[in-house]
Amino acid sequence: MIKVFSVAEMVAAEKAADGAGVSYDAMMENAGQALADAILERYPVRGATVTVLVGPGNNGGDGLVAGRYLAEAGADVGFYLYRPRDPQSDANYAQLQEMGLTVLTAADDQRYRVLRTRLKISDVVIDALLGTGVDRPIEGELANLMRQAAAGLDERRSILAKQAASKLISVAQVAGDGDVGEWPTARPVVVAVDCPSGLNTDSGALDPLTIAADLTVTFAGPKQGHFKFPGATACGELVVADIGISHDLPEVQAVDLELITAARAGQLRPDRPLNGHKGSFGWVLVGAGASRYWGAPALAGRGAYRVGAGLVALAVPESIRGALATQLPEATYPLVKDIDVLSATTAEALLADMGTYEALLVGPGLHHAAAFIETLFPVGARSDLPPTVVDADGLNLLSELPDWPGRLPPKCLLTPHPGEMARLMGIDVSEVLKQDRIDVARSQAAAWNCVVLLKGAFTVVAAPDGRAGLLPFANPALATAGSGDVLSGILVGLLAQGMAVYEAALLGAYLHGAAAGLAGVNAGLLAGEIADWVPEVLAVL
Repeated sequence: MIKVFSVAEMVAAEKAADGAGVSYDAMMENAGQALADAILERYPVRGATVTVLVGPGNNGGDGLVAGRYLAEAGADVGFYLYRPRDPQSDANYAQLQEMGLTVLTAADDQRYRVLRTRLKISDVVIDALLGTGVDRPIEGELANLMRQAAAGLDERRSILAKQAASKLISVAQVAGDGDVGEWPTARPVVVAVDCPSGLNTDSGALDPLTIAADLTVTFAGPKQGHFKFPGATACGELVVADIGISHDLPEVQAVDLELITAARAGQLRPDRPLNGHKGSFGWVLVGAGASRYWGAPALAGRGAYRVGAGLVALAVPESIRGALATQLPEATYPLVKDIDVLSATTAEALLADMGTYEALLVGPGLHHAAAFIETLFPVGARSDLPPTVVDADGLNLLSELPDWPGRLPPKCLLTPHPGEMARLMGIDVSEVLKQDRIDVARSQAAAWNCVVLLKGAFTVVAAPDGRAGLLPFANPALATAGSGDVLSGILVGLLAQGMAVYEAALLGAYLHGAAAGLAGVNAGLLAGEIADWVPEVLAVL
């Protein structure tokens, strides 16, 4: 399990590790080696020119260690120090001197000419200037250095772009094919140590002087600011490196925000016994749709089937039942008598037959269905409802009922986007967007005594007991009509297979985001195609 730390939590974890026998020097050595390994795994470093921008603190020390390992791997490494270091008290710096590596100091570089010259030939630039504790604007000489570094990077890229430009244009070719291990076209590669310098790793605030990274290697666990905007835009690929801080330390165990990775999702995946049948994998009931909204129930049902539910029943108005049956013939269709919108009468009929199903989804495509929702969720709540997902218009209708949190069944999952969350909270959406998304999801899960899945870039899942999970996906391909309906179907399909609500929410959100990732696009993905990629993700897990 990978934890997501605040700055204070990370400081406490490092202190505890030092007390447990993993010294700060050992952690720095581990961090620098891991940083070098991450670069070596991605780029053809032997013979390449690497420049390490070295700050005054431990972040700079990590950069010194990484540069040493890269030099040993055959790179031409040069170190540019913001402030001088003393080899008598800095063993890592002393090792560089013993190796005869190039060391430059800002104080000896008039008008940053040496820095600019070095950057003109660099293939990799390691940003080891400032670490995770930055919480104020970058000013003074460091600001000047970073301006010059940014200008040097732009100059190097311009030179390479001109060299790469061909006078021959293939009129039909879309893109050339690159081989694994080749440099990306946007050299030099910028690698950030723990975080891009200028990123506030608590708030996600980004200093205007921050140099965006292509790769960020963070240590022990990511920090919350890596997943908050605008800072998240500057991190590039985010890699977590183990530096010897034990997960068993109480200070690490106390961190209650986890990152949901492929490994974690794989642990959550429900069993698929060889002798299973459709009854083994759960029956799902979906109460959804209206004459104005035909597609939402079909997309939800598709998501439930794609995640492995045994049977999906779509309780939809009569006017759209025939059309849906052609879209999703695998589903069953309870004989709802309502013509255009679901009513209280339908809710009563479904409640009478609710014992047939292992999980319930309410909301996608509902329209003018207040009586339907009020009957399903009466004052005082029904303890006989199966695990329940409420999504989309179900959330909007629920928010209009008095004391709606008291109507929720015991095992309930709400899946709002920020606008729906605002309606549930009774505030303007602008107020929701101003707040920390992690804090919002946690506080409302506790207040409403249910699991809350707050959708968006880096979706957050929160349980009433304070546990929370953060999803690593920010893919605009998911921002398409019907995407949320597919997600709600995935979630109810997992609940039907016997998963606990919180764990189902974590896995379902992961499958949804990873499906778009496997599709390999950031635009043009249809919601139904997201569902169709889910079995591929399950196979990978």
